[in-house]
Amino acid sequence: QVQLVESGGGLVQPGGSLRLSCVPSRSIYTIKAMGWYRQAPGKERELVGTISSGDSTFYADSVKGRFTIPRDNAKNTVYLQMNSLKPEDTAVYYCNAILYNDRSYWGQGTQVTVSS
Repeated sequence: QVQLVESGGGLVQPGGSLRLSCVPSRSIYTIKAMGWYRQAPGKERELVGTISSGDSTFYADSVKGRFTIPRDNAKNTVYLQMNSLKPEDTAVYYCNAILYNDRSYWGQGTQVTVSS
């Protein structure tokens, strides 16, 4: 299994940037894929983007061109770099990890609020 610790959420103005971090409790090399999801009030959790062990990335259309998922293997950390933030990006953001046995694990979530 794996525990995921997220950090970096907060309040940011529209057009601003924010970077979330996710640190797994096991080596990142033992994780098949990691991703970020978000859940806005009254809405279902939705996929933001993913990064595979081979560094392949996927992004939802709503964030493509604005968000990226860089990974720092030396720090055993996956990030969600969010630029050009919009009020509709306001949500609780969750880190997800899928192991090679296809079990899925979630972080505790971190709040991102985009507001002036």
